[in-house]
Amino acid sequence: MLDKNQIAQRIAKELKDGFYVNLGIGIPTLVANYIPEGINVTLQSENGLLGMGPFPLEGEEDADLINAGKQTITTLPGSSFFDSAMSFGMIRAGKVDLTVLGAMEVSENGDIASWKIPGKLVKGMGGAMDLVASAKNIIVAMMHTNSKDESKLLKRCKLPLTGINCVKKIVTNLAVLEITDKGFRLLEKAPGVSVEEIKSKTEGNLIIDSEIPDMEF
Repeated sequence: MLDKNQIAQRIAKELKDGFYVNLGIGIPTLVANYIPEGINVTLQSENGLLGMGPFPLEGEEDADLINAGKQTITTLPGSSFFDSAMSFGMIRAGKVDLTVLGAMEVSENGDIASWKIPGKLVKGMGGAMDLVASAKNIIVAMMHTNSKDESKLLKRCKLPLTGINCVKKIVTNLAVLEITDKGFRLLEKAPGVSVEEIKSKTEGNLIIDSEIPDMEF
């Protein structure tokens, strides 16, 4: 199985030259550390920043430079700062090419639940509701199962939804999958993980078209 950094490293391979990318809270923030060499990607943070760099080295943190998850970050030459109204104007206008989000559940038709567990206090849905409605492409970074080893890739989400029919691809600690009109299509598996294990831990319909290759980083 992959760890969180390996999930982020695999997702970084989905980045294309010239992309404007928003990274959600959690595993997605780690993608900033794995931007492939030779491509120019601009990372956008909804709290008002274009040009986010990788996480700072220990001892080099600047408490005034944070992402939407309140983690300390770095900036790159040409970075710009602005208010959240302009930031969400960019998002709602469709200027973000790719959003990477964490999730509690994803359904086989691309619904995502990422913000609320009933009975627990939450601050609200936050910027995710704008991102799922406006981004051109959404990739989810998540663990394949929850703490009880129950599938998080479901026929239908059980938790309150963040967005409907919006997720395009999912990278978990077990596999890379894409959403199709027939369910989850298995594209790649984590090294050392069997297709049978992925089947057993995927509640939603799993499509296996051919021999499944291992992920490459």
